[in-house]
Amino acid sequence: MKVAFQMTKTGGQIAPVKFQVGRRVIEPFHTAPWCDTPEAKGLIPLLRELRGDFFCAPFGAGPGWRGEEHPPHGEPANADWDVTEASPERLVAVLRTRARPGKITKRIEARADETNLYQSHVFEDYQGAMCFGHHAMLDFKRNGPGLVSTSKLRLAQVLPVPFENPVQGGYSSLKPGAWIRRLDQVSMADGGRADLTRFPAREGFEDLVMIHHKAADDFAWAAVVFPEKNFAWFSLKNPAHLASTVLWHSNGGRHYAPWNGRHRGVLGVEDVTAYFHLGLGASLAPNPWREKGVPTSLSFSRRSATRIPYIMGVAALPAGFGAVQTITRIPGGVRLQSASGRAVEHAVDTAFLC
Repeated sequence: MKVAFQMTKTGGQIAPVKFQVGRRVIEPFHTAPWCDTPEAKGLIPLLRELRGDFFCAPFGAGPGWRGEEHPPHGEPANADWDVTEASPERLVAVLRTRARPGKITKRIEARADETNLYQSHVFEDYQGAMCFGHHAMLDFKRNGPGLVSTSKLRLAQVLPVPFENPVQGGYSSLKPGAWIRRLDQVSMADGGRADLTRFPAREGFEDLVMIHHKAADDFAWAAVVFPEKNFAWFSLKNPAHLASTVLWHSNGGRHYAPWNGRHRGVLGVEDVTAYFHLGLGASLAPNPWREKGVPTSLSFSRRSATRIPYIMGVAALPAGFGAVQTITRIPGGVRLQSASGRAVEHAVDTAFLC
């Protein structure tokens, strides 16, 4: 196998994940600096295990909804999963939730001769609307600076409420609520412009933006190229399942515990159907994105199961490739192409997203 992965029983958080690319082992994901230390014992499960990628339902935090009270990012990111199958190729785990009764089955799969990780979450016995999403976190301290790109934007916006509070020791740099036409020209609170296509940046700040992609025939994507190590991490999703992408720029802007100014060089590339990270109530209530036709929740029915598929992969690149401009389907996989016209073909089963 060219992919090796581990998952925490608590929160179902996936890391480390090691991709064998040629003779190299690439580890794209971040693990919080306090994990597996004595100081983690007093934290909520989500933060105690914070690493890699995990699934959230509901996505975010916030006031309860019609009597439902969920922990931050929901029970899937905090509760203990029951592992029913485990092998180097496949892991299956089940969670029965209480805040909203139902069953979620998590499947994680690596395939021979591929450098991809396939995930699906199947909701059964659920009733009503829910916001949800993945919460992948990339490690730029380990892998060097990166070039960030996504499918063509239809909508993009900075979080419309303050993300951090300086009184509590948290700092943000982007202008709350600013609409975005280009990721390399984003309004800052001080009147300047920020380039979100390059990271790390704006050291000492935490920022959050959400983007929605133009209609895609096959899938939507996000990618980060790490030029110093000549590889790209990418995610593939069906926009009917995961409508938007939240970008969390974490670069030392939180000085309260457990962050203590040391959580740096981390980019969350979080594929979601939600209204930012503002939780179930905000995602189900009227909001500006819903008014613009962007789904911020998905309705479940006890009469049928709902499957949310997702793919993350790592592809080797030639030196000087640059940022990914497009990812398109080809027989047997995808083609990653740069603005300069250079292209790399990568084996992946895109039919998994259907």
